[in-house]
Amino acid sequence: MLIDLIKAMRPKQWTKNAFIFVPLLFDVKVFQLEPLLRTLAGFVLLCLISGAVYLINDLVDIERDRQHPTKRNRPLASGQLPKSVAIAAAIALPVIVLPLSFLLDVRFGLILSGYLGLQILYSLWLTNVVIVDVMVVAAGFVLRVAAGVPLVSAERFSPWLYLFTSLLALFMALGKRRQEIVLLKDDAGNSRASLDHYNLPFLDEMMAVVTAGTLITYALYTFSAPNLPKNHSMMLTIPFVLYGIFRYLYVVHIQGNGGAPDEVLLTDRPLLAAVGLFGIAVVIILYLSP
Repeated sequence: MLIDLIKAMRPKQWTKNAFIFVPLLFDVKVFQLEPLLRTLAGFVLLCLISGAVYLINDLVDIERDRQHPTKRNRPLASGQLPKSVAIAAAIALPVIVLPLSFLLDVRFGLILSGYLGLQILYSLWLTNVVIVDVMVVAAGFVLRVAAGVPLVSAERFSPWLYLFTSLLALFMALGKRRQEIVLLKDDAGNSRASLDHYNLPFLDEMMAVVTAGTLITYALYTFSAPNLPKNHSMMLTIPFVLYGIFRYLYVVHIQGNGGAPDEVLLTDRPLLAAVGLFGIAVVIILYLSP
């Protein structure tokens, strides 16, 4: 039962919470022990809250998940995990985690509480509202980044990165909706009500707009944000972002994947390499530049 409970909390999707490390990286504090430990603690608390959110989501969608070709294998939908256990865990986790988050940092606690509230609204209602549903997904990523800012007392973190994060998350959310429509076809609305209001041409147009905005936003950050190297060497990271986005589009449109961005990242080696090289380039430029 414990194994099924952990599976229902979707630990594979906790990779999304790595966005909390963005302020640590871009504020040049990765090698400072206190900010690193505080961010690690925040990451653990965020993962536990995310686990509670996934339990709530699966409890709300249990009947729809049973009609989905892959989601029906989840512990709750398949009946392997009793609903009573999931409900108890979904209540206990926030009761334990939220006070600990306020002890770590009051602002972090407020952001984590806001994240939990937004995700509960998403599970109960907003997931069925067309366009708003993907915007809420993007907001969740922005809140993950924002949660890391007070933990490192960020001084060099640019607002451009908030905008870049929101557009990048919106890009991935649209790709996921597209894959759901391709996979489920005429039964898409039975899995998620908002899918009845999407179609492939509409999603492709939105992805085109968001793709352009994402690339332009990051490019503007690399040479207009304060506290970056004066020689504009941060612009050297643009090709990695460009390739990563184009590779994700290739995975969605050519390979027919993209249903879960975290799985794409962990299984597509070229995309994983692009992310790794991007991180290395950022560290070299920000931490070693005079």
